[in-house]
Amino acid sequence: MLILSDISIPHGLSLKDPLESKLGRSIINHSILLFDEIGFESFTFKKLAFRMGSNETSLYRYFENKHFLLTYLVVWYWNWVSYLIEYNTKNIIDPNRKLDIIIDNFVQASIENPSVDFVNEKILHRIIINESAKSYHTKNIDEENKQGFYLSYKGLIQKVADVILEINNKFPYPHSFASNLFEMANNEIYFAEHLPRLTDIKVKDENYTEVNKLLKFYVAKMLIK
Repeated sequence: MLILSDISIPHGLSLKDPLESKLGRSIINHSILLFDEIGFESFTFKKLAFRMGSNETSLYRYFENKHFLLTYLVVWYWNWVSYLIEYNTKNIIDPNRKLDIIIDNFVQASIENPSVDFVNEKILHRIIINESAKSYHTKNIDEENKQGFYLSYKGLIQKVADVILEINNKFPYPHSFASNLFEMANNEIYFAEHLPRLTDIKVKDENYTEVNKLLKFYVAKMLIK
């Protein structure tokens, strides 16, 4: 399973590497729980420090603000999905089967990783669905992009685009289709749970089978010759 040395976090997201200390790992653990409980808008370092039984000043030694903390968690998730794809497709030759597995991983990335006990992937997946767009739909996106904050996302999408081109090497929009599949996996769940008139699928008790079917329907219509 994914281990800490596999996680690629860009410099600048944190002031101090949270993975190198007990306090830092506790920040990651409790921030996931608190983002899930109260959302990005209501989240503050003061509330996080209270939840941890720590002081607010110590948290600012690791992260400049909650935007960077959320982005850190989102980058972690991109790494996790990329790992799942790499692991689950490594012995697969048929690109159509590869893309099926990729879609499964997009939709069901909440599988637990026992090798990292301070990150709850199931809860992190909920944060991605509800909050992740706030990490890169920001006025500072261009500067943060220059700093390499989104390299993990680009690498993930490139991995999927390569498989799309294996299926159809003349397909003109591999990166657009790859990123849309990933975003759709999250957006359809969000719409089904909060804005149901924007989607035709339904989810219940975190069963995302219909989302999986929808993405594979798009693939069949767009790619399969």
